[in-house]
Amino acid sequence: MTAIQQAEQLLGEMTQTQKFQFLQLLARDLSGVTPGIISTPEVCGGEPRVEGTRIPVWVLVQYRKLGATEADLLGMYPTLRSEDLVNAWAYYRTHQTDIEQQIVENETA
Repeated sequence: MTAIQQAEQLLGEMTQTQKFQFLQLLARDLSGVTPGIISTPEVCGGEPRVEGTRIPVWVLVQYRKLGATEADLLGMYPTLRSEDLVNAWAYYRTHQTDIEQQIVENETA
């Protein structure tokens, strides 16, 4: 089954609300704009982070790679919302090379 066929199947199983949320996610992914993720030179060294926090996207991605679930991350960072994680994953998809470089730089620091 191709990815498109899988998407068609999933769309048939989604509620209208879920379809709308998926459409928003797809639009953000295609535009390269990720709401809720900001970079400010004087905060976290300018690394992209969840807006309103000092939690860099690379930290969340690295925890995820190490096996942390979204529930784990929300427990570790009580100020985060599920929406923040959705935004972080979307940002990572469109800026994967940059985030991977930040992980390497911070692991060797």
